[in-house]
Amino acid sequence: MYKVLLVEDETFVRESVKEIIRWEEMGFTLAGEASNGVEALALIKRDPPDLVLCDIVMPQMDGLALLKETRNAGIGSKFVMLTCIGDFEAMRQAMEYGASNYILKLSMSVKDLRETLAKVGRELSGGSAAAAAARPGAAHQPSVSRPPVAVKERITHPEVNKIIQYIEQHYDQDITLGTLSRYVMMGENYVSALFKKKTGETLIHYLHRTRVDKAIELLLNTDQPVNRIGQRVGFMNDNYFIKIFKRMTGMTPSQYRNHRTI
Repeated sequence: MYKVLLVEDETFVRESVKEIIRWEEMGFTLAGEASNGVEALALIKRDPPDLVLCDIVMPQMDGLALLKETRNAGIGSKFVMLTCIGDFEAMRQAMEYGASNYILKLSMSVKDLRETLAKVGRELSGGSAAAAAARPGAAHQPSVSRPPVAVKERITHPEVNKIIQYIEQHYDQDITLGTLSRYVMMGENYVSALFKKKTGETLIHYLHRTRVDKAIELLLNTDQPVNRIGQRVGFMNDNYFIKIFKRMTGMTPSQYRNHRTI
């Protein structure tokens, strides 16, 4: 089994990545995890993993700096970079330092991870990855798939599930903490804390992520104008829609549409 170190500061993403893949079936085992580059570097130096699955943007030491420090230490662990910011310059530098691939977190799917692990597995076993790399678009190309919504599959708390279902059905409407609290008949502070505890992300982040997911579908599958799409997914203010979309993807809606259709 090849050892994997998972480095990601967002608990929700880390837990999702751990749960959506049957690692042993792919020939890998999760040997450790870290929430920032400093922690990860210490683990890498102590017991070098075969693969580091690493976020680019992290506190204390980012993923690019971690990759550079690992190489400077003479350690040849494979790196696959995770990013939600669309920082193509950072990704270009990561490739120059020998990263095997990168995956956009917003569009990450089980298929993405399985294909990436298979590619890295071939590299580690000495098998030829040249054929795969030679396929047009196979190298360094993020998937268009929606991000994993593993949360819905693993939450057992009935009120949290009701909130998730409500958001899925009413994401295009005006949703507030008060709305959701009244829906499950609980206090606002309690609902907010409960949702974060059970899912690993805040209510507002989950709502924004759901709306951005829906917006991406419309951007890629329709020719509707950006402002109309923002309204359809629940953002009544165009500037706010663009701000949240860019925060989560690293691009404006128009840039994302153009990039994905090239």
